[in-house]
Amino acid sequence: MTSAEPRAVGQGDATARSFGEEGARLTYGSYLRLPQLLDQQRLASEPPAHDELLFITIHQVYELWFQQVLHELEAVRAAMFAGRAWQARQLLGRVASIERVLVGQVEVLETMTPQDFLVFRARLAPASGFQSVQFREIEFLSGAKDPTFLERFTALTDDERDRLARRLAEPTLWDAFLHLLGTRGLATGSSEEITASLLAVARDRDSHGDAWDLAEALIEHDANAWLWRSRHVLMVERQIGTRSGTGGSTGGPYLRGRLPLRYFPLLWELRQHL
Repeated sequence: MTSAEPRAVGQGDATARSFGEEGARLTYGSYLRLPQLLDQQRLASEPPAHDELLFITIHQVYELWFQQVLHELEAVRAAMFAGRAWQARQLLGRVASIERVLVGQVEVLETMTPQDFLVFRARLAPASGFQSVQFREIEFLSGAKDPTFLERFTALTDDERDRLARRLAEPTLWDAFLHLLGTRGLATGSSEEITASLLAVARDRDSHGDAWDLAEALIEHDANAWLWRSRHVLMVERQIGTRSGTGGSTGGPYLRGRLPLRYFPLLWELRQHL
């Protein structure tokens, strides 16, 4: 290469640029679009209720984390279909870390007293967390597909309805996991065959250790979802008791009815066969 030829700037080329000497082409605020981000917390109460900013911030942060979880779970599914059990396991570890944050955020919301919440709660109707499309996408992708949600929630935009319809039609994490087992010559037809294959994986970790670790990571994802639902229903009952939800659901009773939900029931049932 001659001195007259342009030099390609590579990601790992430490000598290609000198940080701090590039003017104001990119800043922390412009990269993260902070002016736009921090302008999204618009209070509906008048006069402004002190705790409404907390309520909005918590739920917007949830949606940002839901977006990241969906991003990771799609990559987990792709890795399993490609036979990369190690990568799927690694990414599920990241998902688990995020889910622990999601559970922990409930504690922040619980610093709001029921009296302070009631100051602005009526302004929220008919909006409700029940309407979180990304949360439903996570459930559908994880295996808990519920086509009736599209019928029960009439306020979906065309884009939201299309996204949920796509999630209903596409493979789940469980489908991808069974595909991975199938590529190893393990039967995945009936529930009985799947259980027998899971037992073979559990009893031969020298040969199938990565598949066993992956199964454990899937069950951790399932358990974390239960922990979040459980923590959430306690928070709701602590805030509004047995009142109906702002979106028209029965509130606490509806959420309690969702507690038995399991993404991977055969992985739970496996324990009694070991």
